[in-house]
Amino acid sequence: MRSNTVGAEPVNAIYQWLPSAIDARIRVVAWLSLVTEILIVGTGGAVRLTGSGLGCPTWPTCVAGSLVPTQEMGVHGVIEFGNRLMTGLIGIIAIAAVVLLWRLRKGRKDLFVLAVILGSGVLAQALVGGVTVLTGLNPFIVGFHFTASLIMVCIATVLVHRVYLAPGLRALVVPVGFAGLAHATSFVVALTVLMGVLTTASGPHSGDVAAGRTGFNAELLEHLHAWPGYATLVLTLVLVGASVRGKLPVRSFVVTLLVVELVQIVVGLLQANLGLPPLLVGLHMVLACVLAAAMTAVVLNLKAPVGQPAGLPEFAGNGTARN
Repeated sequence: MRSNTVGAEPVNAIYQWLPSAIDARIRVVAWLSLVTEILIVGTGGAVRLTGSGLGCPTWPTCVAGSLVPTQEMGVHGVIEFGNRLMTGLIGIIAIAAVVLLWRLRKGRKDLFVLAVILGSGVLAQALVGGVTVLTGLNPFIVGFHFTASLIMVCIATVLVHRVYLAPGLRALVVPVGFAGLAHATSFVVALTVLMGVLTTASGPHSGDVAAGRTGFNAELLEHLHAWPGYATLVLTLVLVGASVRGKLPVRSFVVTLLVVELVQIVVGLLQANLGLPPLLVGLHMVLACVLAAAMTAVVLNLKAPVGQPAGLPEFAGNGTARN
């Protein structure tokens, strides 16, 4: 009995160390999750844009008999393996989130479920990445891989949002018409991004000289990608005007969305007129993730917990918001 008690002490100490309320550790891990989910799109873009898609030609090893790239694989192997390491980092952060939220898994089930989803998403993305390599960079699978990354960014954004809010019923803090327009804008944003994914899958940056393309007309797809992009800008301008005029609590998020869209449009026009330079294409991909996160933040902030102001409230030590 004594040995069992002694053995349990470290476990109890670890359990007591885990947060019993939302604290800085949980918030930091949530932000790290979001940032790394965006960064991996940048490293994945570097793999494609440098022609390193098959820098590690096998999976889960890099080359036959070696988990890491060999000297023969050169810089392409290093770039591809670096992207795989980024997946590992995101996995560690996801595990950390699950562990830190363990004591709160009942009281803040929403946060715990989001952390589990992000952790499961890492495994799913790793498998999709493996299929991508084993199919020789099939453009449709590559596009699905990128789309899944965008979804993960949105989920991580929800986690960041929720760690600043008390649990409970939520109610609209904006007029119904404004909320409807915001949701419509989010649909057009999603359409813009999806058309961008298809356009990229049909363009020149395949990730490897031997990789195939979709066979679709890339020039036509550029226009089909741009049109909903401009529609998004118009809708966002309306949202900005309405939120500023009405002094809505969501206005700072809407203005941020507008800024991201303007930067994205400028980068998109530059890359189209400069012959799709890899650096600008990669920046455009990363900005697509930032755009998805910004749009998600706007939608999330249309509501706030009942009795709690909208925005990012300060939390008391017991995990409930100070009113």
